[in-house]
Amino acid sequence: MMLRPNQRQKLDSSDDQQFYADSRFVTHVDDGFIQQLTDLYRDRLKPNTRIFDMMSSWVSHLPKDIEFAHIEGHGLNEEELARNPQLNHYFVQNLNENPKFPLKDQDFDAVLNTVSVQYLQYPEAVFSEIHRVLKPGGVAIVSFSNRMFFQKAIEAWREGSEASRVELVKHYFESVPGFTPPEVIARQSKAPILQWLGAGGGDPFYAVIAYRK
Repeated sequence: MMLRPNQRQKLDSSDDQQFYADSRFVTHVDDGFIQQLTDLYRDRLKPNTRIFDMMSSWVSHLPKDIEFAHIEGHGLNEEELARNPQLNHYFVQNLNENPKFPLKDQDFDAVLNTVSVQYLQYPEAVFSEIHRVLKPGGVAIVSFSNRMFFQKAIEAWREGSEASRVELVKHYFESVPGFTPPEVIARQSKAPILQWLGAGGGDPFYAVIAYRK
């Protein structure tokens, strides 16, 4: 086991689906983060490919100038997913209760996870599923900042630093045989103290990227 039982714990252990039952039509990162993420997608994703946007919501931040063959969504709030104009189809599932995707083997060219990896209690199982549904050569992109629902993030994330969280996501990929060595993109806030005080400075941007061998 990569994570100890206490490291998987959340401060709020109530039902995740109950917590996310109320729709939140907001973005959880700033415009600078979103622009960097969209630019990254534009660079790494190819037209006419199949995309799985896991733990998604009412926006996917995919570039609107690229046409994809299919975008599958997943999340915990059906109203948010139904509002997402980029999704061709979606399903609702609590990955902390059932980490197995109802998706076929090797069916997607890319799997995306945006500012949600901190909530996974069994990341080893979920990343194994990411590998399973990716086509050979397919890419997985996990992006995050320093924001979170603190009460729903696992202890290993809550108690860590920004640098240790990057290492944690790298280890998630490394726990599954068959991924390439993870690549890291790290752009820290230019004014972290101001950002911490709520006075701007820009959200830090982190992405960990790996490909199915």
